[in-house]
Amino acid sequence: MRKVFLFAVLAASMATAACNTVSGAGKDVASAGAAVTDTAEDAKK
Repeated sequence: MRKVFLFAVLAASMATAACNTVSGAGKDVASAGAAVTDTAEDAKK
């Protein structure tokens, strides 16, 4: 029973870490997209 509990705790912590990582990556991609858009707008002028 103890092994099952330990496994469940580890799985939950990994899932939480993965969600934060994906969220951070999404923010980085959005930030890079905004920078490219701004640069393209500046190049038009």
